[in-house]
Amino acid sequence: MRNRKCHASVMAVSLAGCTALVLSLTAPAVAAESGGGRDLARQTLAAGDGWASADGGTTGGAAADAEHVHTVRTWSEFRSALAAGGDAPKIIRVVGTLNATEGGCESFEAPGYDFDQYLADYDPAVWGYENKVSGPQEDLRAASAKNQGKGIKAFVPSNTTIVGVGRNAGITGASLQIKGVDNVIVRNLTIESPLDCFPQWDPTDGATGAWNSEYDAMVVYGSTHVWVDHNTFTDGRYPDSSLPRYYGEIYQQHDGELDIVRGADLVTASWNVFADHDKTLMIGNSDSAGATDRGKLRVTLHHNLFKDIVERAPRVRFGKVDTYNNHYVVPENGYVYSWGIGFESRLVAEKNSFALPAGVNAGLILKKWKDAPVTVADNYVNGRAVDVLAVHNAEVPGEVLQPDAGWTPTLRLRVDDPRALPGLLTHRAGAGRVR
Repeated sequence: MRNRKCHASVMAVSLAGCTALVLSLTAPAVAAESGGGRDLARQTLAAGDGWASADGGTTGGAAADAEHVHTVRTWSEFRSALAAGGDAPKIIRVVGTLNATEGGCESFEAPGYDFDQYLADYDPAVWGYENKVSGPQEDLRAASAKNQGKGIKAFVPSNTTIVGVGRNAGITGASLQIKGVDNVIVRNLTIESPLDCFPQWDPTDGATGAWNSEYDAMVVYGSTHVWVDHNTFTDGRYPDSSLPRYYGEIYQQHDGELDIVRGADLVTASWNVFADHDKTLMIGNSDSAGATDRGKLRVTLHHNLFKDIVERAPRVRFGKVDTYNNHYVVPENGYVYSWGIGFESRLVAEKNSFALPAGVNAGLILKKWKDAPVTVADNYVNGRAVDVLAVHNAEVPGEVLQPDAGWTPTLRLRVDDPRALPGLLTHRAGAGRVR
């Protein structure tokens, strides 16, 4: 039996290709990025800093006593620290890189699972494209996937701060689950996207079938008051270009980097790097989730660097989402869109900056999934002011979008001139760069 390995070539994430501009800021910084003193673990989200500062604000585990301050160096220690003390305020300091899959994919395999046999059983030449896969090997794949889910998911309780120590702290192979809780802070971590060891083949997905994977790097599910700050989200050693193909389709082992779904609300994501990924940041995961999502999914995205992201930066359903002062370095190949306008979304996208390569038109920045209004203003493309909505409507006449999301963001603490963003975020966004 040949066990499936996690094939990859090491890829260093470099931001050196981002063009730097040194400019005077026409909109000055009006406050510090965070409150609570110089100890990162005790810092809280400053008043007025995005949606997570509303309705009482976000303090995480800043009030933790000595008994509830943990320093962890392994994945096992990390999960134990999360479980200790219930919802009492806690601080978890991460030292080094925690590896949730150090035993390899084989450690999750159900007895009898054989990937070579899986490929033989569901080869389209044998199985066809009309029916979803079923049978012994699919059952064993599902059992293996369940084992992996138990091993790599970490559930974050309320009133928790997770913070990396120094410049080289991170987590790899894991899925952080911020589910059904309140008041969480995650800062200063390099988070390498988990690899799904057991993607499912779906012959009915499109004309030629597709491999579908699980496990987002971070999921905010039904939770409130969440601050995600100064982290680096990346495919790291395992870019999609390193993944093999079976049945002519990419063996997709990645899902999202950050998903905010199922009634989640009051979230601020600031000063992060999202790099080298396909489906990156989804806000609202279903058009049919109105009962839980309508009136929720209020999210602020500011001062984030999106580098070589294919799509979903973000894709929005339902929520009032404020996307300002982000910089987008668009890949030369494979780019689909950045801002996805979905069912009942109310996206405001202002004062952002884009670096588009030759051959990629500004009309692709927006993508219409459903008819919903959007506010787009004061954005720059390759150093020039561009009315992105007007360009989109002219270049993509079959996907005309209407202006005016119908609300005006007020929770903005610092607003920079968009022309300064390439240099500012290249040097200050991401893990290891908290000031």
